[in-house]
This record gives sequence, structure tokens and C-alpha cells, in this order.
Amino acid sequence: MIDPTTPTQLLVFFSVATAAGFIDAIAGGGGLITLPALLLGGLPPISALATNKLQAIFGTMTAMLVFLRRGMLSWTRQWPLAVYAFLGACLGTLVIQFLDKRTLDIVIPLILLLIGGYTAFTPPVSALRHAPRVSAWLYQRLVIPIIGCYDGMFGPGTGSFFTIAGVALRGEAILQAAANAKFLNFATNAGSVALFMFSGHVIWPIALSMMLGQSIGAYLATRVMLRHGSTLIRPIIVLVCFGMLVQYGVHKGILHL
Repeated sequence: MIDPTTPTQLLVFFSVATAAGFIDAIAGGGGLITLPALLLGGLPPISALATNKLQAIFGTMTAMLVFLRRGMLSWTRQWPLAVYAFLGACLGTLVIQFLDKRTLDIVIPLILLLIGGYTAFTPPVSALRHAPRVSAWLYQRLVIPIIGCYDGMFGPGTGSFFTIAGVALRGEAILQAAANAKFLNFATNAGSVALFMFSGHVIWPIALSMMLGQSIGAYLATRVMLRHGSTLIRPIIVLVCFGMLVQYGVHKGILHL
């Protein structure tokens, strides 16, 4: 395992987390950057996952607080959804320890393909708003926990999934859905962290340096996001989803770059 106290290594992780925090605050998928970086840095998979969850929560928290301060998030409306997201993530964190990893190799690329394709080929943002396709009750008690469970099991792309679910299933404007996704993603990260904190797998020097980077990246992203709105969100979601597909293909030997 790498020596986490080396200043150069900590600076690299800080820089990676800053870039990931920027991308994650806009469209989700920051784990596409941070998790491979931790694995390439020499951390065992369980330590990489635990450290990644802990550092990621600071990026989502920063973005969430900015949106709350700007009045784009309603605490009273979102906290019931956040509770179900939290519980789903706790369940996913437990389940992943017993789930056959080959199942994820099939399900996750399929989900990414569907999300990326939906985002790429839907009409312009101005035409995305429509009447809700699922009830608030079903959305809260089924859709949100499923995405939360996914985050507990794997993680990268969760913010994108929450954003698209808000647009496709509840008829939200994409900027509002992206803001809501930060609240929900914060809850799912908190659920996973609540379990990982007691596992002893978190590499604290790395986590602390990446927490700072995540916060800086997320803050900068929310400012850009509020200025440019949905014109920036859609293309980044598409790039993140298909980037993760390519990464999966290379990792499994399906693609050769």
C-alpha cells in the first residue's frame, strides 16, 4: 500500500478530488475519477471504497449548502426523500458484502447505457418538463431507495441517476433536479459513511486531503452551474455515463485502448 503521508501523493489526491468535486456537483459521477485514482494509488478495494465515500460527502455537502442558501432547495420537501435515500444506501453497503460481483458487471453498464442514452437523445431542456409520471409516494418509497441502494453498493453516477429520475419521473426542471440530487446524494453518502466509519478501512490522511479538494471543486461548480444552468448539465451527464461505460469495458478486457 502507498504511504499516505507523502506530501506529493496527498497533493495528487487533492487535485484529483478537486476535479471530481467540480464534475460531481454539476452532474454526478465524480467517483469515476476518484475511485480509480485510489485504486491506482495502491489502496485495497475496500479501503478505496471506504475512503472514497468519506471524501465524497464533503463535495455533496458543499454543493447542497450553496443551493440551500440560494433558496433552490426546500428542506421540508427534501428531507423525507433524504431519509429513504439514507436507508437505501445503508442497505446497499451491507448487501455488497454478500452480492456476487458478476451481477454488477451486467447491471451497472446497462444502467449507464440507458441513462446516457436517455440524456443524449431527449428533446431540448425547455421541452423536458411534463406532468409527473410516477406518484410522489412511489417515487419516495421505491425509486429513491433503489438509487440509494445502488450508491451503497457501488456509487459512481449516483448524482446523475437522481438528476435524471427527477426530470424523467417527477417532471422537474433539470437545474432543480440537479440541485435536489445534491441533497439526496449527501444522504446516501452519509448512509454509507455511517457504516464504513466503524470498519477501520478509511485511510484518513488521504481522506482529509481529498475532503478539502472536493469542497473547493464543488463550490466552484455550483457558481458555474448557477450562471450557465442546464446548458452545462446535460452534456456532462452524457460524458460521465459513457465515460464510465468505456472504463468498465477496459477494466473487463472488452475494450482495448
